Amino acid sequence: MQAPPKCSTLSAIDKQEVLIPIFGKRRAGGESLIPTGWNQLHDTVGKIIMAKLHVLIVEDEADIQQLVSYNLIKAGFHVTCADSAEEALECLRREAIGCIVLDLMLPGMSGTEFCGLVKKGEMKEKSSIPIIMLTAKGEEEDVVSGLDYGADDYITKPFSPKVLIARIKAVLRRSHVQEETSEDGRKLVITIGGLEIDKGRHEVRLNNEQVHLTMTEFGILALLAGKPGWVFTRQQLIDSVRGYDFLVTPRAMDVQIFGLRKKLGEAGDAIETVRGIGYRFKSTWNGGE
Repeated sequence: MQAPPKCSTLSAIDKQEVLIPIFGKRRAGGESLIPTGWNQLHDTVGKIIMAKLHVLIVEDEADIQQLVSYNLIKAGFHVTCADSAEEALECLRREAIGCIVLDLMLPGMSGTEFCGLVKKGEMKEKSSIPIIMLTAKGEEEDVVSGLDYGADDYITKPFSPKVLIARIKAVLRRSHVQEETSEDGRKLVITIGGLEIDKGRHEVRLNNEQVHLTMTEFGILALLAGKPGWVFTRQQLIDSVRGYDFLVTPRAMDVQIFGLRKKLGEAGDAIETVRGIGYRFKSTWNGGE
């Protein structure tokens, strides 16, 4: 099947082009050969499309943009494409975006600058939107820098579209925490001293002031604070907040911890380094009192 044209916004599934070749053809004049039950299927697919998430692709190379958008549309996502970071910022202001796939080497504003604006700068009200960096820059320093700017995942080119889709679904699962109490009775709100971590709302407040964290930073804090005194290895932290298939160095996790401590200010002292093992949230911490 031919890749879709360069897009601004594309629908999740073109039922005429995707479903009809599967279920049947049309006779001359438009009479359908689609089997009984099509109407029910049509309605079901329509509901699925409406429920699908909107992905923003920020990529200036037309071939890569089309490849990514084509595969995401096939997977059932709504897709909007932007050729530059400036165009992507405009998309964020007018569209309800659920995930961003971001190239780093863009004309004008770089991908890292864009990521910083969304996660920590003037667009930080959008900071909960997961960002996956998709780039040819694959050195360890590049990965560390991308994560430090707030990226939730990092994929190097050349890449597998199937892996990209799996990573998108993984970050979306992590970002959509259920607001109900879990079946095993685990608390969705963790309160220690003046620190409040609401896993349902994905919010952190320190002395009633909101602290803006990336998804990864939030996951680390919730895991550590959920078991004060419990030591977690770097690999356990990586597996918990990013998934077992995520390849990242311990140094990159240290960068995440450093950024988290900095955002928490004096409360960052509650995250203690256990030399040779990993990190823990001090069981004796009571808000610095």
